[in-house]
Amino acid sequence: MEQSSRIFVAGAGGLVGSALVRSLQAHGCTNLLTPSRDQLDLTNQQAVADFFQNAKPDYVFLAAAKVGGIHANNSYPAEFIYSNLVIQTNVIHQAWLHSVKRLLFLGSSCIYPKLAPQPMQEEHLLTGLMEPTNEPYAIAKIAGIKLCESYNRQYGTQFIAVMPTNLYGPGDNFHPENSHVLPGLIRRFHEAKLQNASAVIVWGSGTPRRELLYVDDMAAGCRHLMQLPDDQIKAELLSYPKPCFVNLGTGEDVTIRELAETIQRVVGFTGRLQFDASKPDGTPRKLQDVSRMHGLGWRHTIALEEGIRRTYAWFLAQQGINSPERLSHAETFKTLE
Repeated sequence: MEQSSRIFVAGAGGLVGSALVRSLQAHGCTNLLTPSRDQLDLTNQQAVADFFQNAKPDYVFLAAAKVGGIHANNSYPAEFIYSNLVIQTNVIHQAWLHSVKRLLFLGSSCIYPKLAPQPMQEEHLLTGLMEPTNEPYAIAKIAGIKLCESYNRQYGTQFIAVMPTNLYGPGDNFHPENSHVLPGLIRRFHEAKLQNASAVIVWGSGTPRRELLYVDDMAAGCRHLMQLPDDQIKAELLSYPKPCFVNLGTGEDVTIRELAETIQRVVGFTGRLQFDASKPDGTPRKLQDVSRMHGLGWRHTIALEEGIRRTYAWFLAQQGINSPERLSHAETFKTLE
């Protein structure tokens, strides 16, 4: 992947896609294709076909997806499975038809069984039942992996995938109901601080463990994979039945209680923490084995508390609140080198 390559970032406006765009731009890529949702409806088969015919991308980062937390997955299961199946099918098929050199599909760690051995290895895929609260989304992502694998087997494509752990950072969704746990807690603690509330209520028991990856670290890992030489990609990711995907994470996790306490400290909320055990916990633990990605030459660089500080600074900036810890994109990427 060269700096002049035509690179299509599907979903460039989202948390993942915007981080990929920042990473690619910071490393000199000048020919990025980043149509907005209004300009290209990825659920429209003909629209996607027309885009590939006209734009002729050399490389594709498939980051477009319908995503959300436990509440959103429970409330809109049909939308989560339908939208994601249609988007990834349209893009992957057109990438093959138009001879894209390499495609990277963004999946999710929720593909693994609810009670998978810890840490979860790529070989644990489809070895048990999934967590019911996000099963439709997980099935769609598994289908995306199998699409990549099947096109590789039949047509010799270089379609690879990464399964990021829980992502957070600039561009996240801070909706009070439909967000993931970390941005949701940032908003809750921030509002409680402004209201001088006595306590913040956190869903669940606080005992589940989660692995979290700063989104710009994720982007660096994806870019690293797309720049690996062909012989290494073929040996490590295209040798069926070896999985065509790799886990992308830190290899470290914390309890929801520890996460909440860290966010509380960063935000500066001085009240109490309360846990509502009547709310669902989700999967007990989701720690990835990242040894395969380490073997491919990449490791994360941003520690959790530092990532939360950067994310909170970004959140404050969106509220029009100045923060002494606010970092420019250039400063962010200096730490990722």
